Amino acid sequence: MQHWRLDCSRQTLVLAATGARLPQVVYWGAPLPMAEDLATIHAAHALDVTGGMLDENPDLSICPEASRTFPGQPGMIIRSENGTPLLPKFCFESDDVTEAAIKLVYRDDTHGLNYTATFQIDPVTHIITSQATLDADKPIHLHWLSAPVFPASQQSAEMIDFAGRWCGEFQPHRTAWSPGIRMRENRTGRTGHEHFPGLIIPEFGATNTTGSAHAFHYGWSGGHKMIAEELPDGRRQIQFGHAPRVEATASTRFTSAPLYAVYSYDGLNGCAVSFQRHVRDHIVTFPDPNRPRPVHYNCWEAVYFDHKLDVLKDIADRAADLGADRFVLDDGWFGQRDDDTTSLSDWEVDPRKYPDGLGPLIDHVHSKDMTFGIWFEPEMINPDSDLHRAHPDWALGSEDQTLGRQQKALNMALTEVRDFIYDRMAAILSQYPIDYIKWDHNRVLPAPDAAQTRGSYALIDRLRADFPMVEIESCASGGGRIDFGILTRTQRVWLSDSNDALERLRMQHDAALFLPLNVTGSHVGPRHCHTSGRVIDISMRAWVAAQRHMGFEMDPRELTAHEHTVLKDVTAWWKHNRIWMERADILRLDSADPSLIAEQQLAEDDTQFVVFAGKAATSTQIAPRPLRMTRLDPDAQYEICLRNRITAPSLSRGTPILKNENITVSGNYLMHQGLTLPWDFPDTMWVIEGRKL
Repeated sequence: MQHWRLDCSRQTLVLAATGARLPQVVYWGAPLPMAEDLATIHAAHALDVTGGMLDENPDLSICPEASRTFPGQPGMIIRSENGTPLLPKFCFESDDVTEAAIKLVYRDDTHGLNYTATFQIDPVTHIITSQATLDADKPIHLHWLSAPVFPASQQSAEMIDFAGRWCGEFQPHRTAWSPGIRMRENRTGRTGHEHFPGLIIPEFGATNTTGSAHAFHYGWSGGHKMIAEELPDGRRQIQFGHAPRVEATASTRFTSAPLYAVYSYDGLNGCAVSFQRHVRDHIVTFPDPNRPRPVHYNCWEAVYFDHKLDVLKDIADRAADLGADRFVLDDGWFGQRDDDTTSLSDWEVDPRKYPDGLGPLIDHVHSKDMTFGIWFEPEMINPDSDLHRAHPDWALGSEDQTLGRQQKALNMALTEVRDFIYDRMAAILSQYPIDYIKWDHNRVLPAPDAAQTRGSYALIDRLRADFPMVEIESCASGGGRIDFGILTRTQRVWLSDSNDALERLRMQHDAALFLPLNVTGSHVGPRHCHTSGRVIDISMRAWVAAQRHMGFEMDPRELTAHEHTVLKDVTAWWKHNRIWMERADILRLDSADPSLIAEQQLAEDDTQFVVFAGKAATSTQIAPRPLRMTRLDPDAQYEICLRNRITAPSLSRGTPILKNENITVSGNYLMHQGLTLPWDFPDTMWVIEGRKL
């Protein structure tokens, strides 16, 4: 018998193996005493055997093996170089154990294979990072390699995973457990709107704020597969890996992406806070970590492809007056780019629009104390481009493929392609003082290919090494490439192309299960939303943007005097609070009214918080139900202020105290009774500030 354990203040993970076999996770949950007898835990994990079963239940190991009669999805599917299926049988070779990490190496001498699994626990964020590597003595073909396999709790009725579409990302779906496989496979070649690589297993009764849950995220940007399987004996397994058949050539080494996992005993928020903190403190690296996140202005929904220097200067003036710290020039500055049918990959400044180059615009932006950012779509090419005419062979896929947004993808696995794109981008970044790239990816790939993803990673890594002070935003038609793999190379994600505040309210709420404020871009869009057709009041648009990394993406010339005043006020509020909010935990609140989407951002030192309570629909009852806070000091007193009480409508005819004055109440009151807010219309937001006395 062999046993290993990893511990933090939140959880214990116990691995156990019989003889030389691959280990199983025999315990993963609330912390066990250090004196716990792991042999007993291992023995207690075993199932009984009854009629119609084998004499012993096959192990649900970290890489389930068909060769050991495992009845479910195996953790590895491989073939020899000549195509013969291989059924490996791994035996213990070595281990390397520290307080925070376990490395296990297993060997199959018959087939000349080594399997290595690593587990590392972070004592602060509580995230367990695991990864699998397969080494072969001679080249083999890989069909499927799961990251180390975790069991799923049998104290759960359902699982939560995430679907989506353009302008409708991060849609949570709850699926009941049943015998067989829940399989989600993304074969678009990028992370994809369709299925964010995350999964949450809530146990019975779990909510945002209470109960137990396990959560997973697969940190890879090239398409993935998720398997949640219930075996005939009732056991459940979770597998994540690259989408199958994405390794086109035989090789002697294959590695899964990191699988990030966490256990929580205080609801979905426990999982969310761990992911948020881990992304913020261990995944993302900022060029200047001490620089406050700048208020962002993007000109796309103001001018689209119609770039005129005098207009852009005027817009820059107005954005700066509103409080913007950064100006981003979006699509349309290069080649002959008057629409989306031409010039992708011709990364040279358009002399028709910018006869003196970008210098005059950048100088003007800098004169307004804003930094300058620019849009690229490096992995893409239009058939109507100089590069495609010179190198049609550089495009990924067949000549007669279906185009997406009038474009193809470049084959990023080719060194010459990466060198060409690097040279063009580096020339722009060297010539001009640019501190930010909006890096777009506007079509899915004609076929998934892991080499494409690795090539894109290599290009980003090279640019970051040579231009270390340039930040990069990951945008893929909005939220089509959001994962921890791309976030190790970028500093911001564009959650969605939708600037509809009502849609954003829901998306941001659900994305907060994995993403912190400081990487999640959110912009104040036009009065008339370009993607939904909805008209939303400036107050709602501004406060929804203020929930995350705030910016504007509209034509500021359209603003009325009232709208200008409101937006300037909310922006000033965000800039005043952004330092502590960047490190705050985003806590989703359990609302008794399903029309209310509410969150509480709690400061790292617990001294203050802000609640954003967005009303997304008409309530069924007349008066608002009390809204409970979470994670406060029960014995402390908190001063509570309704920040935007002046926006209460005339139909709010009563005199609830928060409409007129601040109150001081205990944390226990706020968590167990909650605040009763004034009545308001749908599509509005109450903003509540709390300060610990």
